[in-house]
Amino acid sequence: MMLRRPPRLPAPPPPPPGAAAARSVVTALPLAHTVVGGRGDRPPLVLLHGLFGSRGNFQTVAKALVRGGSGKVVTLDARNHGGSPHSPLMTYEAMSLDVQHLLTRLGIAKCILLGHSMGGKTAMTLALQRPDVVERLISVDISPGSTAPVSEFSAYISAMKSVKIPDGLSRSAARQLADDQLRLVVQLPQLRQFLLTNLVEVEGRYIWRVNLEAISHHLADIMNFPVFHKPYSGPTLFLGGSNSPYISSKDYPEIKRLFPKADIQHIEGAGHIVHQDKFEEFITAVLNFLPAP
Repeated sequence: MMLRRPPRLPAPPPPPPGAAAARSVVTALPLAHTVVGGRGDRPPLVLLHGLFGSRGNFQTVAKALVRGGSGKVVTLDARNHGGSPHSPLMTYEAMSLDVQHLLTRLGIAKCILLGHSMGGKTAMTLALQRPDVVERLISVDISPGSTAPVSEFSAYISAMKSVKIPDGLSRSAARQLADDQLRLVVQLPQLRQFLLTNLVEVEGRYIWRVNLEAISHHLADIMNFPVFHKPYSGPTLFLGGSNSPYISSKDYPEIKRLFPKADIQHIEGAGHIVHQDKFEEFITAVLNFLPAP
């Protein structure tokens, strides 16, 4: 079923030269998602994962938030990730539209939006485009600007594409072989294990469930952020890790320009994956930011 584009959605910023044809039509994709039931008298939370992640990254978080008294929590797979459909288009405008259509499908008129890294930029894009559907916004370890060098992630994608696994191997043997091949480029064991969550078996063959071609083609878009002029005036929390460079003092002017009610906090001892490094502190910070019951 083709879903109608929601009203009042502003036009995306002009594409860079040569990209107009690829961006001329943005169609929302039906995202794979999971709903954890919470209190009906509190606004629902929608959690958006980062690049190469999936909704599984937030399942433990979702359950902990519900135990802490939140409303229902929706976790989802972004386009080209997890169980969601693939598309050659991978811009924040497209990912925002996907989430808007999921909210419509689930009958959610207004939500609290939380996103990590790439998911944080998607959440910011949606809040700036459609402030009427975002009651509060939480951006986890990401700011509205350029992020990491594209070359770093290009190397990871090239390494993933070059992995070769014979058919018929057990899952553990396949993961070990892929890990050995990735090690040449991806030195951090934690990062390799994260990337390997995307290795899946389909009819006896091992493939990457993420759309590496689309991600590679749009890496510059993913590492940057669309241009916006009108701010989001709702309550906003930027929650970073003290050991991560992704929310620093140089980002504060742009954060305050686009999100004038932003509260910026850092969790001591956490790196980029804040909710994994300091789980209890992360849950406490999010619950404290939710509106009073």
